[in-house]
This record gives sequence, C-alpha cells and structure tokens, in this order.
Amino acid sequence: MRTAGIDIGSRTVKLVILEDGRLVLSRVRENSFDPLAVCREILTGERFDAIVAAGYGRHLFTERIAGRAITEIKAAALGARHVVPFCGTVLDIGGQDSKAIALDGRGAVRRFEMNDKCAAGTGRFLETMTLALGCGLDDFSRLAEQVDVSASACPTLNSTCTVFAESEVVSLIAKGESRGAIARSIVEAVAGRAAALVRQVDTPEALVLIGGLARCAALRQALSRRLACPVQAPDGAQTVVALGCALAAMEENR
Repeated sequence: MRTAGIDIGSRTVKLVILEDGRLVLSRVRENSFDPLAVCREILTGERFDAIVAAGYGRHLFTERIAGRAITEIKAAALGARHVVPFCGTVLDIGGQDSKAIALDGRGAVRRFEMNDKCAAGTGRFLETMTLALGCGLDDFSRLAEQVDVSASACPTLNSTCTVFAESEVVSLIAKGESRGAIARSIVEAVAGRAAALVRQVDTPEALVLIGGLARCAALRQALSRRLACPVQAPDGAQTVVALGCALAAMEENR
C-alpha cells in the first residue's frame, strides 16, 4: 500500500509518500497565495491509495482535493516518534508558529503548547532577520557560531515583535556591530522564546527539533545550552509532519 502525507504550512508545502511503511518520496515546495495549486503541483504524477493532510491548509485540501485532515500536533508526534523511537519532547518551529509537544511512553501526546499569536521566534521571524543581514540560513548559522555568548560580544534584542526587532537589527548595523554578533543575538532571542515554550510542557532529557529551522546548528546549540539537554534534528526534519500524516494514513488503512 502507498500512503501519502501532505503538510500545508504557511511558508512551504511538504509531501511524503510511503510504500508498505518505507519512505519512497519526500518533496518540499514554496507555498503561495494559491495553496491548492501548489498542492496539485507537488502531487503531479504521484500515485497513492490514501492521503492525510495537516497544516494551515488541511481543511481546504480535504474539501477540494482528497483525504482527511489531522492536526499538526498529532502528525508531529507520529512523525517524530517514528524517526526518533524514544523521543519524549518535540519542538516544531514552523513558518508562523511554534509548537512544543510532550509525549508519553507510548508516543501519545501528553501535553502541548503553541505560540501562534505572533511571528516572533518562528521561521518567518528568522527569515526576516537573515534578509536584514543579507545572508541565507546556512551562512547566518555560521556567523552566529563564530561568536561566544557574552554580554560584551552579543548585543541583546529587547523587542518580542518581528517588526520592532528588525528595526533593532538595522540600528545595530548602523552602530557598526558585526554581522556575527547580531546573528548570535538573533539566535539567542529565538532560542529563549522556544526554550520557554518547551518548559511549559516538559523538563526534557532530550529534545527533538523539527521544522525548517532544525538545520540551523547555532539554534540547536543555543537550545541545548538553555535546556541543559541534547537537541537532535533528524534527517528530513522539515518533512516530519508530512511523514506523520503518511503514517496516520497507513494506520487507518491496515
């Protein structure tokens, strides 16, 4: 049996297809003002027996195209537990929101919290900040890793609002602060908000980080230091929610 999972997020659409539980396809596309068109494009030429959707566009997808919908929370739990079997705490930093999820011994959701009222600390926030610094995410991470965390080397971003924080970054640039120091201060701001969210649901012995920002090594290091635990970003971290959807489709069609 071939099952598909699609995660229709604010910034990207992710597709995963499993055949008898084995990963056969993983695909990511930028989202647009017409998410259904992006979904149809990402599905072009693909065959599957069942599909499950999650993300902001899940209900529109199931109404207009196919399948059924589940929450990102459930999909993230399923996907994370599949790729990291003993996973107990998951942090999903998406384009517009962040989710901290605590799992029980069976992998079921025990508790979760979301930061979805403001883009601060999300992928959109970091994207805006990297644009202000004129670099991509990988270069941004390398810049931040070159700077030690100290009061003398790392200025503090005081604003929790993306718009005001961007203004602070512009001001720091105008004052002659190095890009590395500014990048480190941005990472610390994101990590501080994310760590506070995680603490609301659990005191983790280890954390699994998923979503597009999982590849930012500087962020992983900052989270590990703040939470005093290892932080793991599994392969395919950006598509873990879509994987969870495909697993849900497989479970209900056994």
